[in-house]
Amino acid sequence: MTTVWPQLEPLLPRVQKPARYIGSEDGAKAKFPDPALIGWCFIYPDTYEVGLPNQGLQILYEIINERPDARADRSYAPWGDLEELMRAEGLPLFSVEHHTPCAEFDVLAFNLSAELTYTNLLNCVDLARVPVRAADRSETDPLVIAGGHCTYNPEPLADFLDAVVLGDGEEVVGEITDVLARGRAENWDRATVLRRLADVESVYVPSLYVVSYDGPKIASIEPIDETVPRQVSKRTVADLADWPYPKEQLVPLTEVVHDRLSVEVFRGCTRGCRFCQAGMITRPVRERPADQVRTMVSEGLERSGYDEVSLTSLSTADFSNIEGVVTGLMDDNDDAGCGPMSVSLPSLRVDAFGVGIAAQLQRAKRSGLTFAPEAGTWRMRQIINKLIREEDLYGAVESAYSQGWKRVKLYFLIGLPSETDEDTLGIIELAKNCVAIGKKYNKRASVTVSVGGFVPKPFTPFQWFGQNTDIELQRKVNLLRDASRRLHGVQLKWHDPKATLAEGIASRGDRRVGPVIEQVWRNGGTFQEWSEHFDLQLWLDALADNGLSPEDIVFRHRTEEEPLPWDHLWAGLHKDFLWADWQDALAEVGLEDCRWIPCYDCGACTGYGIEHVVASATPPAGGSQGTGQDLSVGGAVPVSLMSSKPSPEANGDQAEQQVLA
Repeated sequence: MTTVWPQLEPLLPRVQKPARYIGSEDGAKAKFPDPALIGWCFIYPDTYEVGLPNQGLQILYEIINERPDARADRSYAPWGDLEELMRAEGLPLFSVEHHTPCAEFDVLAFNLSAELTYTNLLNCVDLARVPVRAADRSETDPLVIAGGHCTYNPEPLADFLDAVVLGDGEEVVGEITDVLARGRAENWDRATVLRRLADVESVYVPSLYVVSYDGPKIASIEPIDETVPRQVSKRTVADLADWPYPKEQLVPLTEVVHDRLSVEVFRGCTRGCRFCQAGMITRPVRERPADQVRTMVSEGLERSGYDEVSLTSLSTADFSNIEGVVTGLMDDNDDAGCGPMSVSLPSLRVDAFGVGIAAQLQRAKRSGLTFAPEAGTWRMRQIINKLIREEDLYGAVESAYSQGWKRVKLYFLIGLPSETDEDTLGIIELAKNCVAIGKKYNKRASVTVSVGGFVPKPFTPFQWFGQNTDIELQRKVNLLRDASRRLHGVQLKWHDPKATLAEGIASRGDRRVGPVIEQVWRNGGTFQEWSEHFDLQLWLDALADNGLSPEDIVFRHRTEEEPLPWDHLWAGLHKDFLWADWQDALAEVGLEDCRWIPCYDCGACTGYGIEHVVASATPPAGGSQGTGQDLSVGGAVPVSLMSSKPSPEANGDQAEQQVLA
């Protein structure tokens, strides 16, 4: 195995942040390169400081390195300054552990968490000196695989990926490794390897499917023969207690976006927010046992030296007895004689945040609090099924201000189905009232309103909805900006509506969007998720050059009968359930959390034979009793199939904030 370090080292003084490229972090698994091992290079298609904290990548990296027959390194998208030098000097993309050329691994495995990183994926493959298109790769080229939430519609990247993994990766990476090991032992060619990978549950091989079209619509998506699965289902890990990863979280040598210990407390969400893809595709709920959470936190803090921990999930307040868990963590820290510790609770529900949790959090370093009402009026929150009333928000805000917080942030979406200007301006009304509450406790109390444009995502009830145009979104931003100018203590921030349009193209398109992404990349469109590099015109020109339009892909509504680009994939949700939920949304009908009431039969539990798993018998604050089952207190216990359904909340975990959904 070779290394590019002798050529790379002299270049590092000439680039920003050379620590991005040197590796050697505490927790790194530096298994020595050995061609006898199946080699994985896990790549995050963004900068090191964005990609290193990604828990999914770290978990799979550890799992592979625990196997005796495999090894894993990591790589990240180089910033433009180093890329320019690499291309000039003939250096290929390399791993940060051993600076091994990526082309020498068996697998290049990408984590796809954001659609605007797609051009970075192509750039990384090209920098690795691997053909960008899967059809052009030789027998000696590595496989290019992707996983992550974006792969629930992998069709825009179908021409570039050899395989895609849907759902949880802990089990499937081992099964893929087994296939590759057998293929090496039996000297399989590339085509045979891909055929065998298609037999692995949750592995989708795009080249084994043929798509036909009917004008701007898809006519059909069919496997090439009867040996190929007609539909590929996601993988669901049944018990998080079996996977206490990462056991040794990486501690970076330079500043990263979420520089703290992260412990995942559960997967899935039962809230049913219709805009949230993450909650829909990660069902059912699976909680980590509370004792395991405390152990992972205490051991992780001791090993890493961090003084802040983030308890991650899609709706952290729904973790059983969350207040008791936080209290226990704070007590453990005090008993150990450690200094001040901060506990961050991403996506904590507004209707579950009270003085009790606020009092526990204020025992530590006090950072900002972010609440995510998502919509400005109760009517809109019924439509999106974010069943939070104004009094819930005001009560949570008052709890925070009364315990000493001076600022809060509020997250909202605009461009939601049937949204009116009155609904949009309701955002500012909520912010004004929150500031008034804060000023009862502190004259300097402030509220930051953060607004993003809504992109309907696959496998949500809103997947049939036609996205607002960038012009309409900008008009709504202007409404908010004008209304907020007169308010002292309210600051407005917003996501660029043009970037929202590009995200819609990448997330809602079919295979015909592949050449669009490739053209954007070839015309210099990397790091499109960074505002200083984003260029909508690159996307519009590429669409036009390929005979497509934003209207075809993004703006038009879909009908129930129209095949969707992702219909040959299965996220565990019945399509008729999603359609019925879409009709309920249009009728302004909300659905209660199914975790504590009878099952809605969405398919997540019954379809996989996996029950919701909770860490204790006590419903979270705001949850209703109604499981129909006497649950014992203590370890993880299953909730009856007849008492469960799940849903979403985008993980808004932000640096130095607790994000409260």
